[in-house]
Amino acid sequence: MTKLKVGEEAPDFVAKDSNGKDRSLKEFAGKILILYFYPKDDTPGCTKEACSFRDQYEQFIKAGAEVVGVSSDSEESHQKFISKYKLPFTLLTDPKGELAKTYGVGKELLFIPGRTTFVIDREQKVQLVHSGMMNAEAHITESLKIIENLSAQK
Repeated sequence: MTKLKVGEEAPDFVAKDSNGKDRSLKEFAGKILILYFYPKDDTPGCTKEACSFRDQYEQFIKAGAEVVGVSSDSEESHQKFISKYKLPFTLLTDPKGELAKTYGVGKELLFIPGRTTFVIDREQKVQLVHSGMMNAEAHITESLKIIENLSAQK
């Protein structure tokens, strides 16, 4: 499994959202996309990360960016997670880990799905790859820095 690098073309994907609708990378063409992979809905670190994205969501939108989270959880689990924490962004389900594998997001400690955030620019090139299990909020800070730079280049 090869992890994507900054400057590479983001691989297209099709994955179901919490409502069972197919979503793809192509629908975000012309926008900045924060595609973040996280281990599991409603766990302490993942909840903190999702709520941090939620709390900064207006900044992402103002900068022309969309936020999309990905985990192996079911559509039903995502619906509950979104409802419980009032998450304003899309969550995709990746039950077999195929999307994670396509993006080079591996397992931590051999079995826990990884936590990796990608910032994908308007031309669908990777501008940031940030990995780290422990400091979930660092993903938001790093993403905002890159997005602000991309927005300034508009």
